[in-house]
Amino acid sequence: MAELTPPGSGGPLRPVEPASDGFLAVRGGVGGIAFQLEELAAGAIELDGLARELSSVELDAYKVWTELGPYQNDPPSSGLETVTAVWEGRRAVAAVREELQEIASQVQACQRDYDVAEQRSVAGLRSGADALRLLPAQLTDLHLGGLGDPFRADFSRLLNRDGMEELTGNYPVILCLLGVNSQAILGAVTMAAATGMKGSGVPDVIRMLAGGVMPQLRPRPVTATATSASVITLDASPAGLLARARAVDEDGRGKIEVIRTEHGGREAFVVIVPGTQPGDAGGPNPFDEHGIAEGLGYGSAHTSAAIREALRQAGAEAGAQVVAVGYSQGGIHAMNLSQDKAFLADYDLKYVLTAGSPVGGINPEPGISSLHLEHRQDWVPGADGAPGSDTRDRVTVTLQNRVLTPMGEDPGLGPGHRLTNYEAGARAVSASGDPSLVASTAVLAGVVGSGGAATATRFQLVRTPKPQEPGRPDVAARPVEKSDIRPPGGR
Repeated sequence: MAELTPPGSGGPLRPVEPASDGFLAVRGGVGGIAFQLEELAAGAIELDGLARELSSVELDAYKVWTELGPYQNDPPSSGLETVTAVWEGRRAVAAVREELQEIASQVQACQRDYDVAEQRSVAGLRSGADALRLLPAQLTDLHLGGLGDPFRADFSRLLNRDGMEELTGNYPVILCLLGVNSQAILGAVTMAAATGMKGSGVPDVIRMLAGGVMPQLRPRPVTATATSASVITLDASPAGLLARARAVDEDGRGKIEVIRTEHGGREAFVVIVPGTQPGDAGGPNPFDEHGIAEGLGYGSAHTSAAIREALRQAGAEAGAQVVAVGYSQGGIHAMNLSQDKAFLADYDLKYVLTAGSPVGGINPEPGISSLHLEHRQDWVPGADGAPGSDTRDRVTVTLQNRVLTPMGEDPGLGPGHRLTNYEAGARAVSASGDPSLVASTAVLAGVVGSGGAATATRFQLVRTPKPQEPGRPDVAARPVEKSDIRPPGGR
């Protein structure tokens, strides 16, 4: 809650900045600055209401004093002291009213100052000049398409989470980071110039490319087929749910898991979505590199429909409570469920947990809680160029500890993006006493409890084949070239 300076002290009202909990930097939730200011605003409204009520009391007291006025020159026994008391009472009420109005004014001024500061901060982050200054000096002399492949092991050394977010807020840099070839970049830039597009975000760029120079990015329908079911002992903590995401990924390509559990006498379902599985981009696996384009550019429309079908096959009835969990690209799809009207019409999505996912630009419907784990050394969460909003129901945790790739292991997208590191961070989240984290994990526990016996069903998701172009039967079977898009954001 915001700290209120005592009346008369002369000090301004200031919100309390959330403190870091160990190596966890927590933003949002009930301890977040935005929610504190919402409370202050609500308090200011209440104070205004009290001031109006006191104004009415003050007016009534004045009327009583006026009616008693003719008796003020009479002997004391006639009630002169009563007239004086009424007058002093009115003055006391007026003093309290004025003080309440002053406090309300200070609270409102505090909120306005915060809003202005936030707008300036966002404007700075979106500034193309600021973003370009972050580029290492040696890169400025390279060709426009020379930033390298984001899926190369050394790419993570160039940027951290914050640097990536600022870079992807710049339109030309987005095209470079997407890894498209120079011809595609030229076509996209030409199209942008013709349409007057400037400073578009990642979703707009992806849709623009898919609608023009890179039609292979257009999403296609996805089907879901159950492959196996087993009884498991579910660890329903954030770390336990992320461990399930790792197990699903190890089970095979293109699979998700739906866990059916019971808590408080009612069923709940947990959907586990894995990260990016590089391979035949644009092939049957919806979690390949092109799946990132569907998630960031098209709201995961086809993948969301497949998840909805998987839930139905797993026995989820209309209105069933659902928790969605996703790592990396999987977090994009999981979070997109929170704004998918078709999905929300069928199921009651209560909670979303993501790790290492670029989901800052996805805004859930009111009442859906979410917890997002990021690492300062992981550039992937910043790949959509949008910071997550600071609200009561949305908590973002940035892991600040330094991590290294174990000797002899594949560095992947960098040590900060390793799922095992996020699992360790999730355990720290559960042990934290931070009010935002305590409240957020309580919402999760309220849906699925602490775990126990549950039924886990694996589903194979398959993207439908590309349609053949008339007169070119070889097009559908053509392998995707190495120059095709590789958007940042997957595993």
